[in-house]
Amino acid sequence: MPIYEYRCGNCKRRVSIFFRTMSAAQNDTPHCPRCDSTNLSRLVSRFATVKSEEARLDAMADPSALGDVDENDPKSLARFMKKMSGEMGEEMGPEFDEMVGRLESGESPEEIEKSMPELGGMGDDGGMGGMGMGGMGMGGMGDLE
Repeated sequence: MPIYEYRCGNCKRRVSIFFRTMSAAQNDTPHCPRCDSTNLSRLVSRFATVKSEEARLDAMADPSALGDVDENDPKSLARFMKKMSGEMGEEMGPEFDEMVGRLESGESPEEIEKSMPELGGMGDDGGMGGMGMGGMGMGGMGDLE
């Protein structure tokens, strides 16, 4: 039972149309559910692939994943940490959410570290250990170079 995506030439909206059978998808003329137009262009739909935990961890360890991280920009660090959290597929907890929120507002990692000692304390690299920036590869950002 396929679902196809189309762009309507009349109302310019992206629409998804469900067909009960493959035969119907090939033979029926799709209609825009918003304006009833048949002036539809089929789009290439997004798809997802299933990755093993090992493949996800390998992808996170790839240095090219750090290409757009600006170690001097707290907002860039926050985007990277959210991405890594999503890749791990686990809820990181309220402390992590607070830390990312503070980075997104422009607060420096050093300021956050001083005010949130419960994140695990100092690591060997001078960054946060545990759930802190060091735990996400953020402590001692010099290793990005």
